[in-house]
Amino acid sequence: MRLAGKTAIVTGAGSGFGAGIARKFGSEGARVMVVDLNEAAAGGVAAEIGGIAWRADVSRAASVTAMAKAAVDAFGRVDIIVNNAGISHAPAPLDEVSEADFDRVFAVNCKSVYLTCRALVAHMKDMGGVILNVASTAGLSPRPGLNWYNASKGWMITASKTMAVELAARGIRVNAICPVAGETPLLKTFLGEDTPEMRAKFLATIPMGRFSTPEDIGNAAVFLCSDEASMITGVALEVDGGRCI
Repeated sequence: MRLAGKTAIVTGAGSGFGAGIARKFGSEGARVMVVDLNEAAAGGVAAEIGGIAWRADVSRAASVTAMAKAAVDAFGRVDIIVNNAGISHAPAPLDEVSEADFDRVFAVNCKSVYLTCRALVAHMKDMGGVILNVASTAGLSPRPGLNWYNASKGWMITASKTMAVELAARGIRVNAICPVAGETPLLKTFLGEDTPEMRAKFLATIPMGRFSTPEDIGNAAVFLCSDEASMITGVALEVDGGRCI
């Protein structure tokens, strides 16, 4: 029960890594607001862990402001923010990705972090807390064809480090976590096409020979958000089976 008495918001938590994080947080004693654009998916995960489901578009200021208010009203305080919501563009040469796709990737992957911080950091400064940004190995070891997605995750890693420096004196720790591709709804987008051949080709780049699982990411997230990691801030933890070596 490493998060007993803690409250958390996890975005993009209706499926994939976000759901894994929410479930692990719930099992470790946290009260969790499960946030997703898909309200039914958020409701399903929230029901499993006794949490609160909330529909939000994290790329829009009004939606994030409403989410933050609902969490504070429900819990009284917010101890942990996990910025997990993310999307990618389809694999393509960098000059062929549409402007609309570029804008959407940076709105969901980057602007959302700004919006959640703007909505909640002032609240957290009074009591301390933890912000965990779910980045990617793509931000550390980029692959061709996903240029602007790679860049958005590199942005998230740099943002996490500068946030950590600025907020440390106020008792707020900020870290990033960097999964390799996993069995999530984004896998097909990363691969271009989800075939045995494409999976085998990608798995050959991971020394441990398997994808990340939601459980892997949930376990790492609990550690980084618990008091066991009280001296850890500004790191980008690779949970990737050796992919970035």
